[in-house]
Amino acid sequence: MTKSKALIELHEGRRLEPYQDSLGYWTIGVGHLTGAVEHPPITDEECDELLELDLQKAKNALDKEMPWASKGLGEVRYAVLLDMIFNMGSLRGWPVFKTQVKDARYKAAAENMRTTLWASQVKTRAARLATMMETGEWPPELRNL
Repeated sequence: MTKSKALIELHEGRRLEPYQDSLGYWTIGVGHLTGAVEHPPITDEECDELLELDLQKAKNALDKEMPWASKGLGEVRYAVLLDMIFNMGSLRGWPVFKTQVKDARYKAAAENMRTTLWASQVKTRAARLATMMETGEWPPELRNL
């Protein structure tokens, strides 16, 4: 498992039974939205397949929205952006943050992350990702993967 994938699974959790997320959306696997309807339980293999599809979708969205991100940002900071897009779908509403990252102002970008509504909603996830953005280092729980 890649560290990016492990990071997302750390934040999203892994559930083979359907559940309603904090906004009431039916979800299964590793943060996979099923829409407005409950989904039957899935196997670990199906969960892995859904995660791969969702990761590719997030990577495509990230590369389209911020084509510069895959060139020179480094694996850790790219993983932060990927995790954020996996979680939120887009960073279009974050123009200042994106400029800070593009300009390598990582401390400012991290502080920006910490002061958003998103951070107050996802708490631990935002704190971990902001630290990763600031330091460029994987969190301790992922360093040995």
